[in-house]
Parts: sequence; structure tokens; C-alpha cells
Amino acid sequence: MTALSPDLRLWDPPVTYRIGVAMGVDTHPYSGELLRAIRAAAAQAGCDVVLADTEDTVGEEAAVVRALRADLVDGVLLVPSAGDEAVINGLVRMGVPTVLVDRVAARNDVDQVGTENVHAVASLVRHLTDRRHRKIGLISGDEGLEVSRERIRGYRLGLEQAGLRFNRELVESGFSNAGGATRATAKLLDGWPSPTALVVADEAMLVGVQYEAHRRGIRIGSELAVVGYGDMDWARRVSPAVTTLVQPIADLGRRAVQLLMSRMADPDRPPESVWLTPKFLHGASCGC
Repeated sequence: MTALSPDLRLWDPPVTYRIGVAMGVDTHPYSGELLRAIRAAAAQAGCDVVLADTEDTVGEEAAVVRALRADLVDGVLLVPSAGDEAVINGLVRMGVPTVLVDRVAARNDVDQVGTENVHAVASLVRHLTDRRHRKIGLISGDEGLEVSRERIRGYRLGLEQAGLRFNRELVESGFSNAGGATRATAKLLDGWPSPTALVVADEAMLVGVQYEAHRRGIRIGSELAVVGYGDMDWARRVSPAVTTLVQPIADLGRRAVQLLMSRMADPDRPPESVWLTPKFLHGASCGC
């Protein structure tokens, strides 16, 4: 008979963490898919998920994160709202294991996972310049978000790579919502120079662009080229289908859980930023 050391553990009990997820549940087209991916990855890791709806506002975000902390969650996955970073600063200061998801911040003291924006949007611009477009407008997102600023930089980079000069008159903010995008599209189309093509910086704003073009009787694809950033089921069903960069939402959710698990297991490791590559999905809205 083999004698076992009394110090040798025959098995380890499963470690279960409670993960708080703070995000705007109904404010983003991808929220449902992201949450499903997070829950699936958490379940596989033996973790429970506590969901808190930030309503995509800074005030509500602060309130729900306080509630999550009071509920004794072990870590937080946060899709930050536009505005100041007081909530992020507080989580970092208190040493709460935290991962920013999708909407990354310009900082290196917290784990983050998002999609690459600068070179991705530049590739959209080059796709349009390859179609001989020279007056390319941008419907940018909420300027309080770092992701919006990155996509503006990508737009400018794409113009520079094509030998085109940046024109501030061809950029309008759609504030990351359909109504804002409708107004921004109208302003660009009524302005001078009027764009022959539009880059739309996120999926929520594509609805507004489509609405305003339809209201004016402008045929997308033949009279106005439109490309966007995001993955919407409806964008593949409309005619013409929209040319977009598709975010790997399921991978974002899985990678976010993995990063948080690593942080909770090793609180002292250096913060990590993970950038996932979006996929180019060609439709006919770009006119080709």
C-alpha cells in the first residue's frame, strides 16, 4: 500500500467567483450577444454573473458599481459610459479586479479588451478611395469615448494614406445614437462640400444615416456610398447590404472573462490591453 503524505491534497474544491457586469443593457445593438458570451465563459469557469444596467450614463454607472461592490462581487467587467472616468479611477484605487470591455480608455493601469479601431477605420476609408471617392464624410461617435477618438484618428489616417487632406467640414458627431446620426447626416448633405461617401463610426448610428438618406430619396450604394463599423443583423438584410467592419463580440466577452480571471488569480500582474481584429464584411452599400 502506498502511503500518502498528510500534506498532499487529494483534490482542490472548485473556486467560484461572482463577477459583476456593468453595461448599458438596452443601449447598444450588441449588448445581448456580449452578455451571452460573458455568461457562457463565466459558467465554463465556474463563476456567477451579476448584471447591473448602467443605462449608459455616468451617474447610473456610479450607482450600479457601488451596488455591485456592496453585493461583494469579486471582480467587475465594465462597458464604460461616455464622460469622466471617476468610476474607473475608483475601482483602480480600491484595487477591485476590473476589465474594461469594448470601450477602452487611454490609460495603462487597468485591464482592457476591445477591437482595433485606428487601422481598421483607415481601411474603410481606403476602400472608398479605391472607388475614386474624394469627398468622404465621417459620422463620428460620442467624443467623450476614447473609441470615438480612435476612429476619428483612423479616418484621418486613411485620408492621409490616400493623399487626401482632412476637411473639418466633412466631420459631424452623431453622438453614438440614431437621432444624432440623422442630424449629422442632414448637416453633411446640406453642407459644402457635400460628401459622396460616408464612414459611420458605430452601428447605432447607421440607422440614422439610413433613415435620412431614405427621407431625401437618396439611393445608398449608387448615389451615396456608406460604410460602417459594427455588426447588425438588419444591415445584412437591407438592400443594399451594408459594408461594415464586424466586431468579434463573442470573442470580446470570452477574452474579458479570461482577463478578469487572471487578474483575480494574480492581483499584482501588470495590466494588459488586448486588441481584437474586426472582420471586413462587404456589402453593396459602398457601391461595389
